[in-house]
Amino acid sequence: MSKITALRMRKGRNKRVNVYLDGEFAFSLEAEVAVQEGLRVDQELSPERAEEIASSNNYRRCYDAAALILSYRPRSEPELRDRLLTKGFPGTSIDQVITRLKEQGLVNDDSFAEFWMENRDTFSPRSRWLTGQELRRKGISEEIINRVAGSIDDEDSAYRAARKKARNLPRHDYQSFYRRLGDFLQRRGFDFGVIKVSVKRLWEELENESE
Repeated sequence: MSKITALRMRKGRNKRVNVYLDGEFAFSLEAEVAVQEGLRVDQELSPERAEEIASSNNYRRCYDAAALILSYRPRSEPELRDRLLTKGFPGTSIDQVITRLKEQGLVNDDSFAEFWMENRDTFSPRSRWLTGQELRRKGISEEIINRVAGSIDDEDSAYRAARKKARNLPRHDYQSFYRRLGDFLQRRGFDFGVIKVSVKRLWEELENESE
């Protein structure tokens, strides 16, 4: 058994406590964890108890890191897991944190895929294929991708994606217009057939507006 001989608050923005066992620095942990665990000077700690406290501290730090990552935008489960691994958190803590976040509804791959597709559809429409590729890179399962991306209407998305671009293109001749707008739509993942229909539709609309 070891005895806690000092608990010293560290300076800095993050509230952490240095724990000294038998007169020597042993480990550092979140101040909140120290309070939750009821640590006090002269308290005796077994190696097993010290390990439990370290595990609790890892969980708290991992949870806080995950919450910060999620505060910027929703993440898929694999994406969040990779970010936490990169930050050096142990796998057991990550598993516990992700389980808790899923229970709280803060991590849900179905909801994430819907969010991603709707965000793209609203601000930067792209093809069903390219949307699926983006979701695959986020670690989303094929079942979810097929269900979510499968609802995308490529012709409608291509038309909406190219509408603003088309108005800013010179219309001296159709071939030049087609090439530039077609390249734009190709980068959004649309195939030749969809591009051909969309460019022709926009050309005709703009021609009718100018009459």
